[in-house]
Amino acid sequence: MNTSVHETAVHEIVAAKKDMPGALLPILHEIQHTIGYIPADCVPVIAVGLNLSRAEVHGVISFYPHFYSKPMGKHVVQICRAEACQAVGARALEAHVQLSLDVQTGESTADGNVTVEPVYCLGNCACGPSVRVGDDVYARVTPERFDELLAELGGS
Repeated sequence: MNTSVHETAVHEIVAAKKDMPGALLPILHEIQHTIGYIPADCVPVIAVGLNLSRAEVHGVISFYPHFYSKPMGKHVVQICRAEACQAVGARALEAHVQLSLDVQTGESTADGNVTVEPVYCLGNCACGPSVRVGDDVYARVTPERFDELLAELGGS
């Protein structure tokens, strides 16, 4: 989508939800659901619509790891980097993922199928290393199990 299409969609979303109590989060969720991420050039539209500063809107977007400010791959793979997961092999798993997909953490595969993101706790500390793919959390993920998950996603 180009900027004008983004702005049109954002204007419509803001207009529909601006009078809700606590409208910013529902607006951000709807924009991300519609566009796939929250483009930086739409932050002023949201700010004006809600009578907030651009810094306030940006602060919320950057605070919550659920919100993306750049296009993501079709599948987002989050690898837990918290201490509990590190203690049971998360760093080795992350290295395997990077090698398997030929990406660094924070990047997307060349075909746009997978984006690998770090996360600092999936709330699955007793069962690490943990990985989230979309909305599903997987426990005790080994390199072999990751390869199985990747095959289920259609590879990359």
